[in-house]
Amino acid sequence: MKTNSFQARVHEWIVSCFPPLAHHDSHERAHRFLEEALELAQASGCSRADAQALVDYVFSRDQGEVVQEIGGVLVTLAALCNAQNVDMDHAAETELARNWSRIDKIRAKQAAKPQGSALPQ
Repeated sequence: MKTNSFQARVHEWIVSCFPPLAHHDSHERAHRFLEEALELAQASGCSRADAQALVDYVFSRDQGEVVQEIGGVLVTLAALCNAQNVDMDHAAETELARNWSRIDKIRAKQAAKPQGSALPQ
């Protein structure tokens, strides 16, 4: 990982914000990613019915390969940003800066959530 890349700077924030068990837990990170992806889909006009239909479709298929699926996420996110005239890099930098300013609030939310649950609270 490049030392000043966005990914590396997110890692610095994660390490500063969460205990090691939380930032190394790939299931926790996947749950938070899915939550954010669903919130983006909802904000973009996706209905609950469409989201549920897509969940059923995806889980009826063979499991994908992590690196390829990450590439697919990044390509489709960039395409969605283009369709909505959003600067993806600016949105990412703005959210990372906002997260640094909310560490105490995020830690409290993390501490209050049920352990082992996919739900954030």
